[in-house]
Formats: sequence, C-alpha cells, structure tokens
Amino acid sequence: MPIIDIHIHLSDIDSFHRTASDLSKVDYTAAGLKAEFEKNNVILGIGMGVTEQTKGAFPDSSSPNPMGLDLEEDVPPFLMECVGINPNRLNAGQAQEELDRIEARMQAPEVAGVKLYAGYYHHYVYDKIYGPVYELAAKYSLPVVIHTGDTYSMNGLLKYSHPLTVDELAYQQRGVNFMICHLGDPWVMDAAEVAAKNPNVYADLSGLVVGDRPHFERFMNEPLFMDHFRRALVYCDHYEKMLFGTDWPLAPIDLYAEFIRRLVPEQHHEKVFYQNAFGLFPRIRQRIAEHKAD
Repeated sequence: MPIIDIHIHLSDIDSFHRTASDLSKVDYTAAGLKAEFEKNNVILGIGMGVTEQTKGAFPDSSSPNPMGLDLEEDVPPFLMECVGINPNRLNAGQAQEELDRIEARMQAPEVAGVKLYAGYYHHYVYDKIYGPVYELAAKYSLPVVIHTGDTYSMNGLLKYSHPLTVDELAYQQRGVNFMICHLGDPWVMDAAEVAAKNPNVYADLSGLVVGDRPHFERFMNEPLFMDHFRRALVYCDHYEKMLFGTDWPLAPIDLYAEFIRRLVPEQHHEKVFYQNAFGLFPRIRQRIAEHKAD
C-alpha cells in the first residue's frame, strides 16, 4: 500500500537536529528522508515550513515570512511544503510586504498548504492578525494546518494551542479547511469533538511518540497509552478525516507507521495512510504525477 506522510520537517532547527541524533537516531538529511521513504513505500511527504534565525531560537519571532524548508537548498521532488507563518511580523509596518511574499509563495505548485504554529507563537488562531492569511488560503484553495497540543519548546503557551480554539476558527472561516495536528494531544477528546462537529476540520496523527524502537515498544505495549488515542478515534468516528503523518525526524518512519497501524482499525488503513490526503490537499495529485514522470 502506498503511503503519503503529510507531516514531516526538513528545516535547519536546532531542536530537530538534537532529536534526530539523540532520540530518534535518524539521518536528518534529505537523503536520509528519501531512503526512509523508499524503504516504507512513502510516495510523497509534506514538510512543515519553519525557520530560526539564531540557533535554538525556535519559535523565532524574527523569522521572515514565509517560513520554508531550509535544511536543503531546494524542496526535493518527493516533498511538498506547507508555508509557515510567523504572526509576530504581521502586526507591524512591514505586514503587507510579508503578506505579499506569503501570497507569492502560495502560488508555487510544490506548496500544499499553510502552517500555523499555535502555542509556539502567542496568538489565538481566531485572532484577527491571521485574517489576511485565511483570505489567501481561501483564494488559492489551500488548507491551513495548525499545531495543537503540547509544544516542543518550553517557550510555548498551551492556552494558544488547545484544539478547542480551532472550533471558533472553523465557525468563522467555513470556506477554509483546517487540519488539527497531533490530534491535539493530550486533549485528544476535545480535538475529536472539534473534527466531528465541523465539516471543515480534519486531524493528523503525527508526533504522538518521539524516539527510537525501545521507546516505541514501551509505549505501544502500554494499554493506557494506546487507549488514550483509540478512545478519541472511536468517539470521533470519522476516519475519513484522519491523516497519517510522522513528524519526522522525531521518529523513524517504519516505527511510526507500525504504531499507527496498531492504533487505527485495519479497515481504515488505506484511508488514513493514503486516500484522505487527496481530499484535504488538492495539489498533491499533480505533484505525485510530476515526481513519477521525473
């Protein structure tokens, strides 16, 4: 079965480098990612754009918009990109210039969507500062991907990343599709309700475990941990809205795929690992066709 990994990273972020070397033990390069894709029949990945101007500064308030995948010079042909937004630069004199650059990047065929780092940046997703970004997303029929739940930085504020904040946003912006990252973990039941209630809200299952095989084995063999997520999936009962993502380099792709296969009922595997991505990210079909042609 082919797989689409809709949530990976390929940015020069200090915490990603350290996680790759110390915890997940992956080769955090484009070549390393390509090897993992080929090993696991992943035909396309979507990278979440993010940058830091100073080592260890993420979430970096000085990063210019749009934030992209800057670990390598160009986006590899087996990837697409979600344009990362730094809202702190949308509330100053250069805001229009920043928005113009965001719009120009949105027009690139390798761009699959928009990424908001709620919690890392201290703005609610329904804050008016994001209004022009949602207008652009609607104009180009691009989904908006939103970090929710725990932050991979002590400088995040959890009140901004709670998945219930997406409920108000989805109500305000019915013309835009949104994806809740990480199923809002640890607030997975709240995320499940937001996705079940709102026709324009989806969720990804990325970043729920970080580390190497011993770490995965410990958690996959802990019923309370697995049931934490299964309860939310059963409650939501919309597997057509759940998408596979790994949050690589936080975990090796083979281990993460094994984890999700245990979590999601087998009859829904093809939807979660592959089919659902086409419904949420309309540009990926063309990108896959181009990659095959190359």
